[in-house]
Order: sequence, then structure tokens, then C-alpha cells
Amino acid sequence: MPFPDFFRADIDMADVSWQAILERGLSAIEQINPNYLANLAKSDFLPTEHRLFAAFSIPLPSVRYVLVGEGPYPRIQSATGYCFMDGAVDALWSCGAQLGLSKSVNRATSLRNFIKMLLVADGRLVATSTSGIAMAECCCKLHQESSMIIQTMNDLQQNFLRNGFLMLNASLVFRESVSPAVDAKAWIPFFRVILEALSGQQSLARLILWGKIADRLDAFTETALFPTSRAEHPYNLSFIANNDMHNLFAPMRLLYR
Repeated sequence: MPFPDFFRADIDMADVSWQAILERGLSAIEQINPNYLANLAKSDFLPTEHRLFAAFSIPLPSVRYVLVGEGPYPRIQSATGYCFMDGAVDALWSCGAQLGLSKSVNRATSLRNFIKMLLVADGRLVATSTSGIAMAECCCKLHQESSMIIQTMNDLQQNFLRNGFLMLNASLVFRESVSPAVDAKAWIPFFRVILEALSGQQSLARLILWGKIADRLDAFTETALFPTSRAEHPYNLSFIANNDMHNLFAPMRLLYR
């Protein structure tokens, strides 16, 4: 079933291995909810600049993990089309007198907790002490190893991609006038098409589901085909001490160049 031409430019931004699949995904939405995409095209939504399918820059055969969050950041600069990658963040670490995470990371709760989880997984922090003096001492050592440690948000994103991450949100769009849960429900047919395409690969990707909206994917028959890791959303402090996430991410060494 045809979908609005408005989304052609977004599809063209994706890797060629995904483009026909994305078309099928949009057609699946159109078949279930014929007015949704037309109304979306007329509304203000994030991400902007045709970055709706930016996460599909990684070629289909390269996908080893599918990270699913809730929805795009509700700010134009922050919403990049990649789950969890905040475009408003540049430096990860504070270079001033007060050592620690940068101000922009500290303002992004989920990102802050995720980086602290990585530091715990790497043995640099203790899960029960991840603020104040403990963070200052940890970051002092990181500064001494700056040639080995990533320094920017872009560095972190590139490490995710090198490890084969397809970084999606359960709802690919954010609109101030619409609940994220409502938009996430509308994208369900799209996600089923994506999972079907991934299930046809020689090596199955691992699904990583964060938060309650992403957890809805468990209801899909397609989801049962994949190895899956689940966790609370990183905006919860408990995420920092999640042993399952430590075991999953520690071997990836995302903090290292």
C-alpha cells in the first residue's frame, strides 16, 4: 500500500540495504492505520532534517545488536534519529576544576546513568558509589588515560556502530501533542517488518530492550526468534548497578578508542 512521498527523502538517508525494507515498513503502517503517516507528515515532529531513519545507516548484514529505547529526545538538537544518542552533547568529561562528567551529560539523565554503568562494568566505579568524590577520582584517572579513552558523544556513537548496533526507538517520532505511547503503537507494524528482515540474516542479532514501551515488542511473535536482553530504562538509577547490562556491555569496551 503506498505511503506519502514526504518520507522518500528520509528513506534515501538510510543505507541501501535497508531502503526497500523501510518502504515495506511504512506500507505496513499505511495498511493498518491509513491516516497516520499523512497526519504525521503535516505535523511538527522530531527528529528533523529527514533523520527519521538515520539509525539505518548501518548495513543490514552488519547488525549484531538492536537497541530499543522509548522515543526521540524532545529537543530539536538532541533528537538525532539514533536511540539514546543526544546530539546536544559534545564532550563527555568535565575538563574544568570540578572533575566528573560534563554538564551536558549530567543534564541528560539516561546518558549519565549509562556512562556510569559502563564505568562500573569496567571496574572503574563501585555501583554503590557513583557520584561526588568517587566520580571525581574516576575522571581524574580517565584524564590521565585520555589517549585511550573516548572524549565525545560522537566517539561513543561510533563505538556503538562499530559493534554492530542498530539504535532504534519504540516510537521513531516525538510530538508535543501526542503521547509517546500512542506513536509507539502506530509504529508496531513497521517494527514487525524490521524484525522479519533481521530474522532472515545468517546470524541473529541480539535485542536489547530498555523501558516499558520497548518491552511491548515482547508481544510480537517475531521477537521470540531473537536472543534478548532486557533492563529498566537508563533514567532509573538502578540501571547503573544492573549486572546483566554489565555483562553485556563490558566486553564491548565502548569507553575506549
